[in-house]
Amino acid sequence: QVQLAESGGGLVQTGGSLTLSCTASGRTFNTMGWFRQAPGKNREFVAAINWGDGPTYVTHFADSVKGRFTISRDYVKNMAYLQMSSLKPEDTAIYFCTGGRLDSNSDYARPTMYNLWGQGTQVTVSS
Repeated sequence: QVQLAESGGGLVQTGGSLTLSCTASGRTFNTMGWFRQAPGKNREFVAAINWGDGPTYVTHFADSVKGRFTISRDYVKNMAYLQMSSLKPEDTAIYFCTGGRLDSNSDYARPTMYNLWGQGTQVTVSS
């Protein structure tokens, strides 16, 4: 059974940076992504990286994080990273790593498109 495990969360000041890591135990997916959930709010899409069946990566970002967050993947280590910069208090949430098999017509922002989820890691941005 493929599992995902996040790490790297923590407390950071406004304007600071943080990198989250996600380690996968298998390779049954072609997309890894990040969602977040703040208290009292729905889980929302943050970013995703898709590699289809080849070496080319395609990335997707929520408008709220474009220009501040980047997503990357290490194929050898079977890991994905979410580099976050210029963090704001509204970025405070539990961040979940996710995996699934998606294509160019998929809705990357829809949680139901993904069948693998990590346990989440807390990110707190202080003002």
